[in-house]
Amino acid sequence: MNEAPPPRSYPFQPSIATWWAVPLRVIVGSGFIAHGFAKLSRGPSGFSNTLHALGVPAPDVMAWATILVELVGGFAVLMGAFVSVASIPLAVVLLVAMFTVHLPYGFSSIKLVAVTGAGPQFGPPGYEVALLYLASLAALVAGGSGPLSIDGLRMRRQQLRRGD
Repeated sequence: MNEAPPPRSYPFQPSIATWWAVPLRVIVGSGFIAHGFAKLSRGPSGFSNTLHALGVPAPDVMAWATILVELVGGFAVLMGAFVSVASIPLAVVLLVAMFTVHLPYGFSSIKLVAVTGAGPQFGPPGYEVALLYLASLAALVAGGSGPLSIDGLRMRRQQLRRGD
């Protein structure tokens, strides 16, 4: 009689394995905050001019909306707060950037154009990084925000109220 093979052993305990979300949240949230802050610190009018050149309607409004989505959404992801909700406008910003700016430059985010005495010179980035951010947001939505998150705290409070 054939017996089933023993279950596979994993290098991490299940409770430790849930920590994958924490570094992902830190990287993705910090990345969005950095991009939003860069647009804000250079002046929203500069970003608005870029949007106008791309033919985006109401570029002033869209510039501020993008900055706010990146800053507020990035902070929400960083804290693990309402990640499923925050991921929607963040994904929209990524998709718009990917299709309006990055797509013509191909996949790769690193395009070495030349090496000069001042160092390497790079061309415009492709859509690779936008896809990585989208995949990261999808992983956080599907797998949850993990420990040390506001979403996890909210879920534990709801379970306590129900008596689970």
